[in-house]
Formats: sequence, structure tokens, C-alpha cells
Amino acid sequence: MALPEHSTLAAHLRALPDPRGKQGQQFLWWHLVLIVAWGLLCGQKVVRGIAEWAHAHATLVQETLGEDLPRIPSESTLRRVLRYLEMAPLEGLVAQYGQELAALAPCAPVQATGGWEGQAVDGKEVRGANTHGAQVHLVSLVQQDSGLILGQQCVPAKTNEIKAAPVLLAGRDLRGVVVTSDAMLTQRTLAQQILEQGGQYLMVVKRNHPSLYEDLQVLFEEAPGGPEDDRLRCTTHNHAHGRYETRTLTTSEQLRDYLAWPGVGQVAQRVCSRQRTPRAAAKSETTYAITSLRRSQADAEQLEHLWRGHWSIENRNHYVRDETLGEDRCQVFAGHAAMALAVLRSAILCLIRSQNWRCVPQALRHYAAHPDSAWSALGIPFS
Repeated sequence: MALPEHSTLAAHLRALPDPRGKQGQQFLWWHLVLIVAWGLLCGQKVVRGIAEWAHAHATLVQETLGEDLPRIPSESTLRRVLRYLEMAPLEGLVAQYGQELAALAPCAPVQATGGWEGQAVDGKEVRGANTHGAQVHLVSLVQQDSGLILGQQCVPAKTNEIKAAPVLLAGRDLRGVVVTSDAMLTQRTLAQQILEQGGQYLMVVKRNHPSLYEDLQVLFEEAPGGPEDDRLRCTTHNHAHGRYETRTLTTSEQLRDYLAWPGVGQVAQRVCSRQRTPRAAAKSETTYAITSLRRSQADAEQLEHLWRGHWSIENRNHYVRDETLGEDRCQVFAGHAAMALAVLRSAILCLIRSQNWRCVPQALRHYAAHPDSAWSALGIPFS
């Protein structure tokens, strides 16, 4: 994708405020952050690796950044930069970057979702930092179809995802959007906020809401039949990752006037049966959900697509950051360093998705082999 200048990552990092005093500055602040981002894009997972990579390609780095870079920064300099980065501006600029990329390549409304754009919100721990007591916990908002990260919020100490998610969604135009969440974020206040911002919600219901869970369980365990039975079903089959899956989604509008839940339109039951081979014993799991979408807005097949799409935040964001970008194994924890690296990894994932790479490890290998192309992808053309 050819990006206009204002939508490059380098242009956004250039706007970062410099927390240093004017005396004794040797490097431009945004240059130091950009070198970290360049190292991450070239497959380096830790600060020492980024510093060694920059020194190994010193001529390329200095030719690219020009006379404003007097020398290649040391590992300790990069560590200090990450430690003292102001997180609110960095989070805001990276979120803006992801949103601009999404606007440049919007998800076309498709029949599978009834024209709705799915956005998944979920939390994640940075386990490498947490082993040192740093307690870094993030909440992200991801566009389901593209995998682009539209926003990321650090969960403040002594609180949890429930309080961070409303801050992450605040001020967003959610018209035409269905926000999906797991059971922890199934909260009345969050559902009301999404509706007030013009969006719709699809929330998984588990036993952390015992009364709501029991109401749904009783409804779907009743034998079908009778004039008031409005249940509709769809069944899908899938064979991937060495297993066979059969998913049956059943929806109903019967509880709309009964449940004390903001704007409830339908409730749903999903029975997922998995087996390794067609003749193997199947393992079955039943889950429930509540949504503001009426049946006239989304039928059972469309709800199934949105529900399954929620797990893109695990498959295309959390898993990739942990396994491919090495987030959980990174032991950086001092100051803001762990959080800063997490936000920059989000930006790198957005950049890779925007370049139409289908395989993130392949993209990292390409940019490691062609580090000059990595500068161009960041928005700094190599001359």
C-alpha cells in the first residue's frame, strides 16, 4: 500500500514530545525511538539486539538519518529512551496511525456480517516484564478483518480491564461497528457506552454474571416448540489445525423485554464440537452471548461470523506479539520500557498489515535481509 506522508510511522513518531532539557542533547528524540522501531521491524526482539543491529548497519543508519545523527546510539542510550518515553502521547500517536491505516483500506461491508465492521476489545499481560514485578497489562482494540490495532491502553496499577476498556473506547465514532468482547468485559456500563457512541455490541456471557448466565441457559435448554419459540439456528463446519469443528449457533429474541441489560436485541447459544479425526470422540463446549443487534440487523449466520471474528485479537495480535515478536520473553521492565516496547510492537504490526503481508515472520525476514526497505516502510526513503 502506498501511504501518504502523514500516514507513515516515522511522521507520527516525529511528533513525540521530548522530555529532556535542551542542554547536552546529542540525538533527536524521535530518531532514537525510530531506530528502536526499525530494529523491531528487522526482527530484533530485545534492546541489546536492536543496538547491535544498528551498530552492524551503522553506515546505512547514518546515511538514512543524515547529519542530525552524530553517531550510532549505544544500548544504554536506547534503554534510557524507552524508560523515559511519555506513554500517553506515544499511545495516542500509534492509535492515530492505526486508525489512518484502517481508513486508507477500510473493511468492505460483506454479507457475512450484514455490513457491520467487527472490532474486538481484549486485554493482555506482558509476562516477561511481570516476572520482575512490573505488572504491565494492556487492553487493545483490533479491527477483526484486517488485524489492524486501532488503539491500545495501559491498565493502571491496582485496577483492571473493566476500567481501562471504557477509556480506550471513549470518543470513538462507533457507527456501523460491532464491538465484541470476552466475558470479563461483559459489563452494563460498557454496553451502554458503546450504544451511546453509535455502535453495537456482542458480549460473551459466562458465570461471572450468574443470573444472566442462568437465564440464557434455561432458555436454550428448554425443548423447542410452542407459538413463542423463535429460535433460529445455523451450523458451520471447519477443518483446520489438525482438527474438525462443528459450530451450531442458536439465537432468540424472547428475552428482550425480560433482561435488565442496555439495548439487548438477541441472545445466543453456541455449541462447538471438536474432534481430531472424523471417528474420534468429540469434545463439546457451550457458550452464551448477548448482543444489541436485532434479528433484522444480523441473523444467526452473521452473528456467528462476528463471534468467531472476535478471536482475531488473539490469533492476529496477542499470539503474534508473544511468539513472533517475543513480547512475553522480553525481560525489559524498568520505567516505561516494557509498555513503550509493547506500543511500538503494535505499531510495527500495523505497518506490516498495511503492507499486505499475510505472514508476519516472512515480513520480518524480508526486512532483516533488506534493512533499507525497512526504512522506506517506516517512511524514511533511503537515497
